[in-house]
Amino acid sequence: MPSFDIVAEVDNHELTNAVDQMNREVSNRFDFKGSDAKIILKEYEMNFEAASDFQLKQMRDIMVNKLSKRGIDKEDAKKITKMIKEKKFKVQAAIQGEQVRVTGKKRDELQEVMAYLKAADIDLPLQFNNFRD
Repeated sequence: MPSFDIVAEVDNHELTNAVDQMNREVSNRFDFKGSDAKIILKEYEMNFEAASDFQLKQMRDIMVNKLSKRGIDKEDAKKITKMIKEKKFKVQAAIQGEQVRVTGKKRDELQEVMAYLKAADIDLPLQFNNFRD
């Protein structure tokens, strides 16, 4: 039976954007005024530099907030499966960890779901992987 997976993976460009946003927020926050706190990205490794443990914990919270918007969490996965079911496509959508598996009898039906999700107003960078016939 044909199937594909819906995922939202962070690529290098997205990671760079997230680190830039984190550094901007750190430079603008009141609790970091006058400090040299910053986040340095080397390939897929982030280094945090701060004067105190409190600032490091705050930077970690900023990182979690910025990067959590770049993946399919349970809420978004439920939203995607609900959208698919409401349109009454002849497919099955199941949440599997951080991805949604869509299975159907015909390839055309799966392609309709892909087109629908691409056109939908979902605030996630969705990718469609593992398309199988």
